[in-house]
Amino acid sequence: MTTTIYIVLCLSFLNFVLCEHDSITPIVLWHGMGESSCFPFVTGILIENLNASLPGAHIVSIRIGNNIEEDVKNSFFKHPDEQIQEACAAIAADPLLQNGFNAIGLSQGAQFMRGLVQRCPQAKVKNLISLAGQHQGVYGIFHCGPLTEKMCDFIRRSLNHAAYKPEIQKMIVQATFWHDPLNEQIYRDHSTFLSDINNEKVLNTEYIHNLQAVENFVMVKFENDSMIVPLETEWFGFYKPGQSVETESLQESDLYIDDRLGLQKMDKQSKLHFLSVEGDHLMFEWTWFEENILKPFLKS
Repeated sequence: MTTTIYIVLCLSFLNFVLCEHDSITPIVLWHGMGESSCFPFVTGILIENLNASLPGAHIVSIRIGNNIEEDVKNSFFKHPDEQIQEACAAIAADPLLQNGFNAIGLSQGAQFMRGLVQRCPQAKVKNLISLAGQHQGVYGIFHCGPLTEKMCDFIRRSLNHAAYKPEIQKMIVQATFWHDPLNEQIYRDHSTFLSDINNEKVLNTEYIHNLQAVENFVMVKFENDSMIVPLETEWFGFYKPGQSVETESLQESDLYIDDRLGLQKMDKQSKLHFLSVEGDHLMFEWTWFEENILKPFLKS
């Protein structure tokens, strides 16, 4: 049975009917690994606070699957290419998103959202907000909560030994953005998602054009993040090639110097914003979010 994507409206329908929302740019969210579109954890709390601060706004959350269980499972086992294709079709079918929207990606949902921007012309994103995104991938062992610990153990073992085997790339989402700095050529050749959206396989000028169409690309790094390795990937940095000790910033990387995604141009246009917040993975106070994200980028 083909999995169907739903754009779940995680707020009361009555709120749409009674409140004016045309003046506020809609918001679309994409949750992270092991979460669901409306879990009462990070994504659900964020939606609740956005709804309270922007009453009447069209706030939607991407769910892959027919229910919460499928959504969580697909965050581990449904290839990002398939997820992005389905998300693109669903966004194209939503009349309230046709004039554009602000996009918020949480953890792996951030690189998926960026992939959506680059690949889906129907996704007219005004501001792209990345919360703990892994834009240069990961090269380290993540931890998971008790609900998904068994799946995480399986994935950790697979990535350690066979990340770039075709069957692992096809089966495990996290393998598609596993970036081994000791084997850059193998990563570029065999990564089935990240090396493509980072324009490291062939130069896709449409990716550059679509990403540059956003007004702002905001990357938030969580200074005490114990889940993401290396931490610099949250600001599009990574390990220097050939080793896994020293890191480099986005601006020091070949990706930026060669401008393979147009990020250097965006930086010069002041479209790139590098924010940091103290806290572990996706842990932040709402007052911080309100002052640094909502007011400057979402309240319009």
